[in-house]
Amino acid sequence: MVGFKATDVPPTATVKFLGAGTAACIADLITFPLDTAKVRLQIQGERQGSVRAAASAQYRGVLGTILTMVRTEGPRSLYSGLVAGLQRQMSFASVRIGLYDSVKQFYTKGSEHAGIGSRLLAGSTTGALAVAVAQPTDVVKVRFQAQARAGSVRRYQSTVDAYKTIAREEGFRGLWKGTSPNVARNAIVNCAELVTYDLIKDTLLKANVMTDDLPCHFTSAFGAGFCTTVIASPVDVVKTRYMNSALGQYRSAGHCALTMLQKEGPRAFYKGFMPSFLRLGSWNVVMFVTYEQLKRALMAARTSREAPF
Repeated sequence: MVGFKATDVPPTATVKFLGAGTAACIADLITFPLDTAKVRLQIQGERQGSVRAAASAQYRGVLGTILTMVRTEGPRSLYSGLVAGLQRQMSFASVRIGLYDSVKQFYTKGSEHAGIGSRLLAGSTTGALAVAVAQPTDVVKVRFQAQARAGSVRRYQSTVDAYKTIAREEGFRGLWKGTSPNVARNAIVNCAELVTYDLIKDTLLKANVMTDDLPCHFTSAFGAGFCTTVIASPVDVVKTRYMNSALGQYRSAGHCALTMLQKEGPRAFYKGFMPSFLRLGSWNVVMFVTYEQLKRALMAARTSREAPF
């Protein structure tokens, strides 16, 4: 077996909660430039029509976007909003991933055989609950990633300044801007991500194709990342546009989606698909592999600490 050996005692809810937040932060540190590139591509052209946007596009492709940002704004621009991103993951992933098994057991009344319905319900519940907790951190993260450092006045000077400025200029509700599309997105993402990972892993183990170790976790996570990107991209683009918009630009998330469709066409809903997939695919691999190992490491440490001399 590769990595830490599975313990006989299943991980506790606390271990899962802390392990999920930590693993998500590690995944964010590694994949954050891809997420920033995704945001820049998603908001590109939102004030122009599809023809004008294509002709005047500043960013072209994942690598082109990253290289343009490094050249015009410096390497640090790729990690703009990282502090808010890590704050988001510690509060967000801890809930949506760390509590998933506990909520799944609640819906199945403790049964070990969870059906697809129970898994989807658990994923939707923890995804929506996580948004309610972490929405302000997501708003600040997106705003930071969207603002260019060069050639224009920056909207926010620091993470704390962003929280204060948004609350002052847009009211307390400004920090929860885009909650509706974010709830929809994360209910979808959580179902696609966690349920797909759960199902792929269970299938591989039951068919004896792989054992419960790193290759199995890697394969399951990669498959989950691809499925999630395909399903969630349209909602993700709308969420990003709406959360980054100026006060009064869109009346609602639905109005934002309709404006996109009218001005840029259906393909606008899959803007930034490649960086989304690269980011979600790599993020899922790093997060789930780290999460599985952290759970085992934490339980092994706990068992050795409690064992008598």
